[in-house]
Amino acid sequence: MVQQSVFSVGQVNQYLKAKLDGDRVLSAIAVRGEISNYKCYPSGHHYFSLKDSEGALKCVLFRSSAQRLRFRPENGMNVIARGRITVFPRDGQYQLYADGLIPDGVGELYVAFEQTKARLLEEGLFDEGHKKPIPAYPGTIALITSAAGAAVHDMIRILRARWPIAEVRLLPVRVQGTQAPAELAGALRYANAHRLADVIIIGRGGGSMEDLWAFNDERLARAIYDSEIPVISAVGHEPDVTISDFVADLRAATPSNAAELAVPDWREMSQQLDQFSARLRSAIIARLEEERGQLHRLSGSRVMTDPMTPIRDKRLLLDWQRERLISQMQALTQTWRSRLAGLAAGLDAMSPLKVLARGYSLAADEDDHLLKSVDQVEPGQKLRLRLSDGSVDCVAMKKRKDVADRAPEKEKL
Repeated sequence: MVQQSVFSVGQVNQYLKAKLDGDRVLSAIAVRGEISNYKCYPSGHHYFSLKDSEGALKCVLFRSSAQRLRFRPENGMNVIARGRITVFPRDGQYQLYADGLIPDGVGELYVAFEQTKARLLEEGLFDEGHKKPIPAYPGTIALITSAAGAAVHDMIRILRARWPIAEVRLLPVRVQGTQAPAELAGALRYANAHRLADVIIIGRGGGSMEDLWAFNDERLARAIYDSEIPVISAVGHEPDVTISDFVADLRAATPSNAAELAVPDWREMSQQLDQFSARLRSAIIARLEEERGQLHRLSGSRVMTDPMTPIRDKRLLLDWQRERLISQMQALTQTWRSRLAGLAAGLDAMSPLKVLARGYSLAADEDDHLLKSVDQVEPGQKLRLRLSDGSVDCVAMKKRKDVADRAPEKEKL
């Protein structure tokens, strides 16, 4: 009986790892599948699985490789992962150690562009309400572009031809390569910090999507959004669209078109000024003719030939108003006199003195309180009788109260 060798678990895993590492196919393999269980850890490493209808494969993308990605992997995304398959000895599981990912069916740059565009759109960097108006007559224009490209010469030529009074300031930067986004964003911040211009044109000539990629960088997009100076984006040719075009205050089809949009044409302005001058001259002549006619009419008026005429007319009017006022006051005075006489007659008719004149008298106590009933008088009380022509002081000798059913005595004459 042949004795069988016994291996430890670690030895088995190391044996399998050596086998897989020595396989030419597995050491440099490309695997197509759908991303699932995707996680990005604080360490920068990415862990996920690739799956299809027949199975799943665990994968890891280390930070050094992940930093080269131009898009962010997401669950459900179909990709092609390139790398090597080997065993992790600690747990005995084999997995794909990817060193690169590309979207399956569409380009990597296109996916990265759409992801950045969607994220910045959600944050509000493309909102129309944030965009600033381009000044109508800028005094200083800053160009942020390459100093060696044809685009800068075209822009300077057009700016000088259209608006020669403006000062053009060039901030040369790289517009292509890994360092271009940082230089473009830095030039924008520098122009704002020192208020170098009234408007900024940022861009470059045409090229492939890779050539224009610096203008899709998120750092540049945020620098454009934060700019207090209005920014015109002029990247590539008319069909080319970048993230900078969406964020900028104005998008130009080409750098040459940006120069045309940034300044007015002095020749058109001169024609407009000539038109305004002619219209102003015509308006002044018409106004002078109108005022001259008005002056002629006034010089022949009566007030100019006989200045005292208005004074005499006003004097006659004043006399007429005075007579009218006097007449109205007299009529009103007579009316109030008649009313006063009627009121006086009514008051006189109701006067107690009239009653006394007919033979009646008023009895009062010593305090001049009128007496209305015999109950207010006691025998021996001093009384005062008021007659029509004076008063009499007397003493009550006796009081007598009339019975209700007794017929009143006839008044003695």
